[in-house]
Amino acid sequence: MTKVAIWCRHQGDNIIGIGPQIPWRISSDFKRFRRITENRTLVAGQTTYESFPGRTLPNRRIMVLTFDTAYEVSDPQNHQVVTDIRYFKEAEGEFYLSGGASVYKAFLTGGSKLMPEIIVDSMYCGSLNPELKGQPVDITPCIDVMNKEYRQVSKDYELDNVVTTVHIRKGAFVDQAVLKHIIESIEK
Repeated sequence: MTKVAIWCRHQGDNIIGIGPQIPWRISSDFKRFRRITENRTLVAGQTTYESFPGRTLPNRRIMVLTFDTAYEVSDPQNHQVVTDIRYFKEAEGEFYLSGGASVYKAFLTGGSKLMPEIIVDSMYCGSLNPELKGQPVDITPCIDVMNKEYRQVSKDYELDNVVTTVHIRKGAFVDQAVLKHIIESIEK
């Protein structure tokens, strides 16, 4: 099993959202995310899932992590509700953690069996959309874990004011095919 955390955070304050919205719009960031996650299985929290257009993303299987046992997904054939994070301790396959902050925090601080083997850390170096209202959502505890428990294995890739790096967990087995797919998707 391989777990990959993939996020884009704001430089300096680690904000990934204002309320349920991403506070920047960078086309190349969305395209990079699509290339990395296409034909893969995403793990998303309920709020993140509901932010996807039509509550879906083409060519992806989605697992919605929620406490709501009666939650209904938009595409029961390709989407699944998971109400207990412990499911991912022994589950088989590749899982791409796509947010939100509570999902990242649960996996990165939930013990070694939940921690992702790979982190795709993208950092937006521009300004936030000042028109958005709501509570800033930051992932500082996740960045602290990344800085302590992971090592950077890629160069810095910079495009459109977003710097992307790939990190692997120290001492973890990393599926080289997954790592190659990620690097190639970033380099396109």
